Amino acid sequence: MLGTIIGDIVGSVHESRHRKVADLGFPLFASDARPTDDTVLTLAVAEALRRGIDFTVPIRRWARAYPHAGFGGMFIAWMRSDDAQSYGSLGNGSAMRVSPVGCAFDDLDTVLDVAARSASVTHDHPEGIRGAQAVAAAILAARTGDGTAGIREEVEGFGYDLSRSVEQWRNALTFDVTCRGTVPPAVQSVLESDSVESAVRNAVYIGGDADTLAAIAGGIAAAAFGVPQALIDEATHRLDTAMLAEVVAFTSWLDQP
Repeated sequence: MLGTIIGDIVGSVHESRHRKVADLGFPLFASDARPTDDTVLTLAVAEALRRGIDFTVPIRRWARAYPHAGFGGMFIAWMRSDDAQSYGSLGNGSAMRVSPVGCAFDDLDTVLDVAARSASVTHDHPEGIRGAQAVAAAILAARTGDGTAGIREEVEGFGYDLSRSVEQWRNALTFDVTCRGTVPPAVQSVLESDSVESAVRNAVYIGGDADTLAAIAGGIAAAAFGVPQALIDEATHRLDTAMLAEVVAFTSWLDQP
């Protein structure tokens, strides 16, 4: 989860349809970098898991508390409505918020089931569910494997093509907010990295929906490599009281025997 938040904050100032960072050496935390909808909804999923409740209520409540976090139009309409019916999205919102699921359970069947439920609140299109499951499975593989070992096999098992390099994704990708256009480059960013920082830098370098790419990559990389305290400190001091409280509560819940 911390990797997701770090990636989101780093990428928040680089999301763009028209420009990309010049190279991998960009300043990691810009002065105006901030948490966006990726962080908000990741914390909502964390709360639902921690409390053992349906995902709909905390997702809607967290979103309403941060209405200007950068949500998409269809999500905003759902957030504001009293109708909790899902709207069939195949966007990357399901994949960007799923990292707590990959942290919370140790068997693949449970991870896939809970990831699907976390997605289907809003993203009940098969592509939306597939994206969430692939990312959660990648996090589980990273947690239980040796570094990035197993991640490629897990994600390719969902039918995603991981043949392109980071450089090729940078040259090919524009601004794609679908799971199909986001999960593979985010995963490739991790496969060509050796730390959370290098994975996040790869994702931002690819460009486009940079905060979400970096959030997904950061979540997987954190499970594979761990998160340096310096990055945690830099990210968490940009969270408000409610956000930080959920980070602490979820982390404590995970640490319980």
